Amino acid sequence: MEYCISLFIFFLTFLNFNSDHSNEVRATSEVFTNSFLVKLKQSVDKTLADEVAKRNGFINLGSILGNQKEYQFLQKALPHARSKRSVPHTRRLKIDPLIHTAVQQTGFRRVKRGNRLLNTENLLTLNNKFMKVQVGPEPSDPYFQYQWYLKNTGQNGGKPRLDLNVEAAWAQGITGKNVTTAIMDDGVDYMHPDLKFNYNARASYDFSSNDPYPYPRYTDDWFNSHGTRCAGEVAAARDNGVCGVGVAYDSKIAGIRMLDQPYMTDLIEANSMGHEPDLIDIYSASWGPTDDGKTVDGPRNATMRAIVRGVNEGRRGLGNIYVWASGDGGEEDDCNCDGYAASMWTVSINSAINDGQNAHYDESCSSTLASTFSNGAKDPNTGVATTDLYGKCTTTHSGTSAAAPEAAGVFALALEANPQLTWRDIQHLTVLSSKRNSLFDAKGRFHWTMNGVGLEFNHLFGYGVLDAGGIVALAKKWETVPPRYHCEAGSIGVTQEIPSDRSILLKIKTDACSGTEYSVNYLEHVQAVITVNASRRGDLELFLTSPMGTRSMILSRRIHDDDNRDGFTKWPFMTTHTWAEYPQGTWLLEISFNSQKPQHGWFKEWTLMLHGTREPPYEKLSTTDPHSKLAIVKKAHEEHSSLTN
Repeated sequence: MEYCISLFIFFLTFLNFNSDHSNEVRATSEVFTNSFLVKLKQSVDKTLADEVAKRNGFINLGSILGNQKEYQFLQKALPHARSKRSVPHTRRLKIDPLIHTAVQQTGFRRVKRGNRLLNTENLLTLNNKFMKVQVGPEPSDPYFQYQWYLKNTGQNGGKPRLDLNVEAAWAQGITGKNVTTAIMDDGVDYMHPDLKFNYNARASYDFSSNDPYPYPRYTDDWFNSHGTRCAGEVAAARDNGVCGVGVAYDSKIAGIRMLDQPYMTDLIEANSMGHEPDLIDIYSASWGPTDDGKTVDGPRNATMRAIVRGVNEGRRGLGNIYVWASGDGGEEDDCNCDGYAASMWTVSINSAINDGQNAHYDESCSSTLASTFSNGAKDPNTGVATTDLYGKCTTTHSGTSAAAPEAAGVFALALEANPQLTWRDIQHLTVLSSKRNSLFDAKGRFHWTMNGVGLEFNHLFGYGVLDAGGIVALAKKWETVPPRYHCEAGSIGVTQEIPSDRSILLKIKTDACSGTEYSVNYLEHVQAVITVNASRRGDLELFLTSPMGTRSMILSRRIHDDDNRDGFTKWPFMTTHTWAEYPQGTWLLEISFNSQKPQHGWFKEWTLMLHGTREPPYEKLSTTDPHSKLAIVKKAHEEHSSLTN
């Protein structure tokens, strides 16, 4: 049932990616790659698919998501990117008696987040001899002293104890055993002495070169060190005299090389996110559409199918966890315009620096669930200490690129503590165990706010900084949350002009599908699927207010976005700020311009999608701490239940 519901939501909210491509691609000239999606008239095995490809002059790169009717064919006679479709090659495929359709794949840009070029002053050359050091109360690795995000003692101007609290998880005997995290990136140096014993070769693959060896391509500036740095944050070995230690140092990492190419395609993304879903538990992505403050882009058809399949079928039905860096566009961008980070299927992670304030490159949005860490406060070059290419180490890894793998490591600890956790359990645990701690907005724009059931959130940091000790302790006693349902709570499709000098207010009153099989009584994600355009898209601001009074900014002003044509077409703006609230009542959508110059626009459509549970999600859980988030929400739910009954 949940799988069917998921596919329905996918087709509803992401249909525009199929028909319209993305706003980014349409705004520039299209690029066509030498890759083709070939749909056959019947299911065939690899041998026959190879024959079909060969007789038409192509190479078969394999099936798409295990579907034996869909294959990726490569045409080596074409360049990787060109400005026109190859009509002759497409026609040749289409006339084959076994081929139903053939579509040449468009190329688009995907960028690494927080990537820094080589800084030789922050590298340590290591002896490749693997030195086992006796385990002490804390790791003996030489770079552990610089890993303030694991243990903040005030080094580099940090605030003591503002860290991921990993030692509390390790003290419970949880170190990530039997959990694999895939680093979807530019490759992983799997021969690094701090990674090689935690490398899962069976779960790894190179989708850029189409072979099982995702080793980074050499460049003089070490541009392809990004994935190796991310991998070390998750699973660098402990007490071996090399670099530092990973958050989940006994877990495994897989390398999925897919980012190192001029243009990305839908099929490469889909195959990467759907690779070995029963061997891989967590997929970590520190990249996305261009963080330029004007791009609106997200997953295409096959990629969305891969993610939906992963959360419904991966990990033998428990669901894969997709961790996403929220973006490095700073206050001039909004991560709700990134369809990967803003997806309800992913866990969007922002970053803080070591004194608690947000980093200057942090984007804000209502879809961010939690935060981890990136830079030091006094010295911006003091970033995350981790592994680097060719057996070296660095202390300059930074950006939300660094934040996402830290979160993946924390989730690996939670999965060892309780291997039966579903992908939704991980999100619930994140909300309930993350801490406000000392996190604050350096410019005072976004304050900590309490939602309708007493959960504190921040537009920058989500529900706070991940607490490894807290999430592990809660995971050990966790009871799987009730089944998820979705409700199309209502829609408004009457075109209205958006004036320059005032807001327009739209209301949907809903019973949240009460009395039907789709009834939602306790919220998880809320999507406002909106079609709107404007004379200047970047000056639009959107706010969504729940029946319990929680006001979410679902789109902020973006000063670099000059679009006056595309607007947003069925774009699923998502908020997590109403988590665990009751959805029945009136929802308010506020649309306005934030501009010095007069602007005008047209609202065309708003559909409200509610996702959550019918039954109370935490009814079976108990807590002895009356001040914990769990106790606060349980009390609110019990009071609500007694009033409604």
